[in-house]
Amino acid sequence: MVQLPCAPASVAVARRQLTDDLTAAGIFDAAVGDAVLVVSELFSNAILHARPLPGASLRVAWDVGDGAVEVAVSDGGGPTRPQQANASLSSLGGRGLDIVEYLSRKWGVRADEEGLTVWAVLAAPASGSEQQEAAGGRVREA
Repeated sequence: MVQLPCAPASVAVARRQLTDDLTAAGIFDAAVGDAVLVVSELFSNAILHARPLPGASLRVAWDVGDGAVEVAVSDGGGPTRPQQANASLSSLGGRGLDIVEYLSRKWGVRADEEGLTVWAVLAAPASGSEQQEAAGGRVREA
């Protein structure tokens, strides 16, 4: 879990930390990219549409296990609950949660005393060498 300032520059920090952690965990590069994109969308939405948590911050967390990664962004809530906008082709924005829906196995919103958390579960297969090692195989070098 990482607490970051409620500011656009924090999106890049969250992306970098998530990328580093998932890469270190041996997650396949394309799955890392999907998770990073989803966190970017959720964090950006929180900045634009919600109040920050105490301390003018947002919280981003992730958990890897059983071939999946759950990512979550928590904020202080806002005037509306996050929902897909079904933006038209000519709209300049409003596609963030459509992207989350497309890339995720499932996603949702939960409320607590602090505010809202938007979460998503994505496939997170291990990269080739980690898959072979997990299956008891050996990686041969040429």
